[in-house]
Amino acid sequence: MIKGHSAGGMGRIRRMAGASRPERVLIAASFTNRVGNGLFNAASALYFTRVVGLPAAQVGAALTIAGVVGLCAGIPGGHLADRRGARTIMMLALAAQAVSMAALVLVESWAALTVIATVDQIAAAVGGAAWGALVARVGGERPALFRAKLRTFVNLGVILGTVGAGLALAADTRGGYVTLILGNAASFALCAVLLLLLPHYPVLAAPPLQRRRLAFADRPFLTFTVLYGAMGLQYPVVSLLLPIWISGHTEAPSWTVAALFAVNAAFCVLMQTRIGSRIETPYDGGRAFRTAGLLFLVSCPMMALAAFTPVWAAAGLVLAAIFVHSLGEVWESSAAFALGFGLAPDHAQGQYQGLLGLGFSAGQALAPAILTTVVLGLGTTGWLLLALFFAAVGAAGPPLARRGVRTRPQQGVATEVAG
Repeated sequence: MIKGHSAGGMGRIRRMAGASRPERVLIAASFTNRVGNGLFNAASALYFTRVVGLPAAQVGAALTIAGVVGLCAGIPGGHLADRRGARTIMMLALAAQAVSMAALVLVESWAALTVIATVDQIAAAVGGAAWGALVARVGGERPALFRAKLRTFVNLGVILGTVGAGLALAADTRGGYVTLILGNAASFALCAVLLLLLPHYPVLAAPPLQRRRLAFADRPFLTFTVLYGAMGLQYPVVSLLLPIWISGHTEAPSWTVAALFAVNAAFCVLMQTRIGSRIETPYDGGRAFRTAGLLFLVSCPMMALAAFTPVWAAAGLVLAAIFVHSLGEVWESSAAFALGFGLAPDHAQGQYQGLLGLGFSAGQALAPAILTTVVLGLGTTGWLLLALFFAAVGAAGPPLARRGVRTRPQQGVATEVAG
């Protein structure tokens, strides 16, 4: 009996981890990479300020410059992945990130940090576009479903990496910080090695006389890129805006901040594949995008109301809000997978994923200024405006999906009637 239950459990884990060997390989590689990211992200700012001794303003300026330069590399990197093979380009990008990450332990000046961080961000942008194209090839006929499974393990990897980082941060020594940085560098290298286990996917030929920058001429996809970047403001709501709101405007206890991160991460890990498995076509994606906007329409006012309730009621209201918000996050990411892969031509997935990454990164770059000035500046009114903004962006999902499918019948996208 025990053996039977064990076999059944292993079977469920195997199904969750991927139906084919290439899927399991890519999940293992992504998981390894994100564990390293979790190690580094929690410690990077403290390392450069506390250990290297750079002023916080200089660290911020270096990372901003690197991020802006990196934004420009995603689309050319994706085009290169389409023409030279996504696996090859992704492995080269991972190797560059492994070297640049390891070089960070040698940084002693602002200039060195800026140069190395810029190389890292360029490689990250190129690798991100190539990774999107590789997911499309490995996922086969159901790339959105595979991407949902992948995100489950990615979130789990970040959580485990962050927990590991907490142990080193508690020690607060140079050796501990260096270990985290080198651990992230090793994760890039190991991820690249794991990709060697993938089959060599042949490059798909582009139709004759097609534009080199096809994605820029695709108006429905350009529109979705803008909407995706706009809806992406919901991520810093959890990581930036809500913690500030809790500490400065509510009576909720300080542990509420840690609890909301735990609820958000756990919910995304547990529900991404369950919900994502039902959202595969562009039509599904359009409806899911609308659903996400409606969920954010509910969660944002709940967060605002926490400022007007007693201590325990405030804590409960915030946790209930983050539950609803996390549900919206899962629907939003599932919509992005379905529309992002479903509207992109097979032979140009890298270029299209690079464009989509550019839109998302631009939105994330603008988000802190928008959220802290508009929402915090207006208080409750700002939260309500943000809720209406998300709902309006989400409402554009279904008509965008219909238009997108209508303009690319040659892609063989499912032609169910949109609701």
